[in-house]
Amino acid sequence: MKNILIIGSTGQIGSELTMKLRGIYKEGNVVAGYIPGAEPKGELAESGPSMIVDITNAQQIADAVKKYNVDTIYNLAALLSAVAEAKPQLAWKIGIGGLMNVLEVSRELRCAAFTPSSIGSFGSNSPKDGTPQDTIQQPKTMYGVTKVTGELLSNYYFHKFGVDTRSVRFPGLISYVTPPGGGTTDYAVDIYYYAAQGKKFTCPIQKGTFMDMMYMPDALRAAIEIMEADPTRLVHRNSFNIASMSFDPEIIYKKIKEYVPDFEMTYEVDPLRQSIAESWPNRLDDTCAREEWDWKPEYGLDEMTKDMLAKLKIKFGK
Repeated sequence: MKNILIIGSTGQIGSELTMKLRGIYKEGNVVAGYIPGAEPKGELAESGPSMIVDITNAQQIADAVKKYNVDTIYNLAALLSAVAEAKPQLAWKIGIGGLMNVLEVSRELRCAAFTPSSIGSFGSNSPKDGTPQDTIQQPKTMYGVTKVTGELLSNYYFHKFGVDTRSVRFPGLISYVTPPGGGTTDYAVDIYYYAAQGKKFTCPIQKGTFMDMMYMPDALRAAIEIMEADPTRLVHRNSFNIASMSFDPEIIYKKIKEYVPDFEMTYEVDPLRQSIAESWPNRLDDTCAREEWDWKPEYGLDEMTKDMLAKLKIKFGK
């Protein structure tokens, strides 16, 4: 990678990935693509080039690639799980129509393309514990449907046209930089925000509901490492299971209480988010990622909790 376009650069992952890549590829261009109304601000705006790149507009993608001689596209444009259920047509338009635009531009202008998948690509009939890399994927949410379709499309463009497509299946991502945005796993971000501010938290996910989670620094590293991986080692491409930790609301609550003893949590289950969570795996098997490109997480629950609370207390002036 030398010149990189980030589509969705001001989103939850994009805002942090753009800055991470700019710190690594200092001699190239890391272009922050955004849509009107979601312009880059602060350091994100000042640290490198940016331009309007709506994923539903293939010409805008092509223009950015040509202007900055882009060789790698990170496609991060998507609606999160609960939002996608409320707006299924828009979720398909962005997730699949937009992906087709990225893949066609990548084919025509010879770019590599990263489009993340998710634990949401699995369904209730997938193995729940130790979910294999290759297994049945029949999600019952529009979010999941777009992710499975995206994996298949990306594989098709690799095998049919030789487009260098790669991706990972992200677990729930936890970050202190950007607030939650409507994902099923976002309770695990919210809970830290409440704890750091000394507020009582109402959990929308039922006790005993396990889901894979990952601290954002590990997720950013995974997105970069898969694109830097030796292609001759890759048996899989779209998309690799990656894992770090799995917990239910009680486990994360008790961990936070070790550092914030007065923290309180109650439950008020959101039926939509709960039904989505129950259809997802408890724990992924990421053996293939470890074997094919040496994936290894650096943060567990304790390390993440200490760092999240410390960073958020600074953020909130506590």
